[in-house]
Amino acid sequence: MYMSRFLRLTQPNMQGPDVFSINQALHNLGYLRSKVDDIFHAGTDQALRQWQENAGINPDGVVDPDVWCRLGSQGMMTLEHTVLAQRYPAITIDLQSRRLFFFHSLEASRTYPVAIGKRSTPSPPGNWTIVQKAVNPGGPFGARWMCLSVPWGGYGIHGTNNPRSIGRMASHGCIRMYNRDVIAIYDQTPLGTPVYIIGESLTGRLLQQGARGEDVSIVQRRLRTLGYYRYRIDRYFGPRMHESVVRFQQANNLAADGIVGPDTYVAIQKALDMRSNDTEP
Repeated sequence: MYMSRFLRLTQPNMQGPDVFSINQALHNLGYLRSKVDDIFHAGTDQALRQWQENAGINPDGVVDPDVWCRLGSQGMMTLEHTVLAQRYPAITIDLQSRRLFFFHSLEASRTYPVAIGKRSTPSPPGNWTIVQKAVNPGGPFGARWMCLSVPWGGYGIHGTNNPRSIGRMASHGCIRMYNRDVIAIYDQTPLGTPVYIIGESLTGRLLQQGARGEDVSIVQRRLRTLGYYRYRIDRYFGPRMHESVVRFQQANNLAADGIVGPDTYVAIQKALDMRSNDTEP
């Protein structure tokens, strides 16, 4: 399970509609007493750590997929449970062609180029709905934001401050559009609009000792960046890599079984984002 970005206290502060949702949830649950805004500030960090401690989660002040799922089920007052998806308009996003198709009816459609998630942070395939909208969220979200009903992360369709990324695998899982394009469809996309993300999702397979392949090399490189793997990148999951994975898992309070599964993939990406101070959606 992946997510769009790991929300946390940074300098400068992380800001955006995904942060607003977290602040709103913490406020609804009584942990955040200040005004709800879209900035991840010291009050957010303190409230989140208190909630994590009470929920029996490691109080590290980071919003990861587990926090999204649990906090969302408790405190996020979105419209996803009350708005019924309509038939049209509808949006289909083809991950292979990296195109968004906006349907007015069964036949009438417009198409736009998009950026999708990187191999390490793929866009979530499935049938979703638009549950939240915002004008001019700014920064990496560009001119418009439309949140998807994905329960484990702050995924959405939005503009960008990096137009050169459009057409590429460049995001943390969100769907990026040119600002002019997202503005063009925004007012025609009401809450409840269905969004279908189709195509191959480049999620990681389960890796364990004996595995071979380029995905093994990718994990080796990431573990080496984090200081856990000091050997040759050889596409082979051997005893040395097994030992490195176990050490990483032990350091991150994971089951130390030496198998790279969903929790370990997420923990590696979380550690890399925090190491590089990556805050892009």
